[in-house]
Amino acid sequence: MGSYIVKRILLAIPLLFVISFITFILINLSPLDPAVVVLQAQEVPQITDELIAQTNEALGFDKPFVIQYVNWLIACMQFNFGNSYVSGEQVWSLVGPAFLNTLKLTMVSSVFIIGLSILLGVICAMREGKVIDKSVRGISFVLTAMPSYWLAAILIWYFSVKLDLLPTSGMDSFKSYILPVIVITVSYTGIYFRTVRSSMLSNMNEDYVLYGRASGLSERKVTMHILRNSLQVAVSIFCMAIPIVLGSTVVIENVFAWPGLGRLSVRSILSRDFPIIQAYVLMLAVTFVLFNTISDVINAAMNPRLRKDL
Repeated sequence: MGSYIVKRILLAIPLLFVISFITFILINLSPLDPAVVVLQAQEVPQITDELIAQTNEALGFDKPFVIQYVNWLIACMQFNFGNSYVSGEQVWSLVGPAFLNTLKLTMVSSVFIIGLSILLGVICAMREGKVIDKSVRGISFVLTAMPSYWLAAILIWYFSVKLDLLPTSGMDSFKSYILPVIVITVSYTGIYFRTVRSSMLSNMNEDYVLYGRASGLSERKVTMHILRNSLQVAVSIFCMAIPIVLGSTVVIENVFAWPGLGRLSVRSILSRDFPIIQAYVLMLAVTFVLFNTISDVINAAMNPRLRKDL
């Protein structure tokens, strides 16, 4: 198992280098000179050629492209993403707390998403074709089709404005988590529980289920075996649910004024604050690669045959 983990990590390293390179060239995609972008972000009233030259020299834009990339990559490995073009603050001092706030919201939401997906998937699979199965699937289809910002607006109007029970914005207490978590959970549970249900139904027709019942195993034990084998298929989806939710909280964070990474990234995009944008893209990409590797390791631990495929 140890050798498999090492191999998966080694396979992820080249991908991380490719991601970092693509992230680095973001600033070069602008038709403007990078120094001009910086000066415009700082709202300099008059941009002269001399000022552009000074900015290029100060930020290292006058060096060869490869040297710029290597220096930037080494700095990023030390969590030094440079300074914000707008405020002049260190990027990590802005991105770090915002990432932590988004991660808190993501982890809480992911717990509910995974828990409800497994629960509803098992119930619907065990009651296939029954009223509860059709009802859950029908309701989940309607809720999943709702735009998250629209559902968020309804919840804010009812629970915050009309009933005055929950805060409309910020993250002052545990109550601040309730509405954002509900919106995120509703948006994704309707998708993931179908995977569990489908996998459960597929495993229920396997020979080991028939043999288990013929051997006198209780229905509870048979169901647990079915669930265990079904989760081998769903584990990859659940692992990737965390980075997916992490990267899709932009709308929710802006609706609920959540001081997270998504809200910070929107402000940075509007002000062309490229260092923050680069840090945001790089951190999300690394998170996707990390959780993809974790899902492969978990699958290999559950199914030893997968270790031979690498």
